[in-house]
Amino acid sequence: MEVIYRILNVTLAILFGCGGVIGLFYLANYGINALPKPWDRHFLPWAYIAPAMVILSTYLIVPTIQTIYLSFFDERSENFVGLNNYIFAFTNQAMLVAFRNNLLWLILVTGISVSLGLIIAVLVDKVSYESIVKSLIFLPMAISSVGASVIWKFIYAYKPVEDDQIGLLNAIVVNLGFEPIGWLVERSVNNFALIAIMIWLYTGFCTIILSSAVKGIPEDVIEAAKIDGANSWQILWRITIPMIRSTILVVSTMMIILVLKVFDIVFVMTGGNQGTEVIASRMIKEIFNFRNFGRGNAIAVILLLLIVPIMISNIRQFRAQEKIRE
Repeated sequence: MEVIYRILNVTLAILFGCGGVIGLFYLANYGINALPKPWDRHFLPWAYIAPAMVILSTYLIVPTIQTIYLSFFDERSENFVGLNNYIFAFTNQAMLVAFRNNLLWLILVTGISVSLGLIIAVLVDKVSYESIVKSLIFLPMAISSVGASVIWKFIYAYKPVEDDQIGLLNAIVVNLGFEPIGWLVERSVNNFALIAIMIWLYTGFCTIILSSAVKGIPEDVIEAAKIDGANSWQILWRITIPMIRSTILVVSTMMIILVLKVFDIVFVMTGGNQGTEVIASRMIKEIFNFRNFGRGNAIAVILLLLIVPIMISNIRQFRAQEKIRE
């Protein structure tokens, strides 16, 4: 009976959802056609984007304004405390560790993922097994961050010296004659261990995007450089990178946005403990663990302010690419 009830709910949702969209389209079209000219032409775009704008305002703009408003109140959102929550965010030791870790993530994940993606894209360009290599490298993108974290948790698994190691990495370390390492508890390596997961996940993404850009370089330019005596290294630095610079910047900004929002890997692997806190995980702790909504909202606003300039830069890069294509 429960299965039938669920199927009925799904069916009704599809019917009313699709029917509602179709009905909205015909209603907007009928209303625009009823208007006198030239008003119909002026109102036509607004009639179709109005529903999207309403939904965007309801689920994005209004919550954003509310978050900014609540960031100036205390833990129960009752008393106005001014900038106290922001002062806490930039002076608290745990927050400073989170900022430091996020900076480390930004430098290593963005730098290594984009660099590896570019190197692989250039190396496998026009070889017979290119599609196989790119498929294998892109394969981790099919796994969610949580799923990848669970996989790597087994790889990083640690047991005392006298026990058999069930973690792949520690099994290799022990077989080489060294003592096992607590990859997720040793403060000297745990952040790098988490960063490696994100690099593994997104290098394939960078490779695919940059590979498309590399293939867009005119073949006669490469041939002319080879005739002039340029070697592969010179072609890479003097031709390939300058000609796909806009794509590299777009991919880099996208990676920066993803890194600034990283949460699930840290949450699954360490819970933000042992010095692995990042901004997003600290925000979740303040709101759900400590029930301090003022501080949590302030951290969310700081995260938003860090991401917005990068998003604007990304949009400008997309527009610049579109102008070049035109």
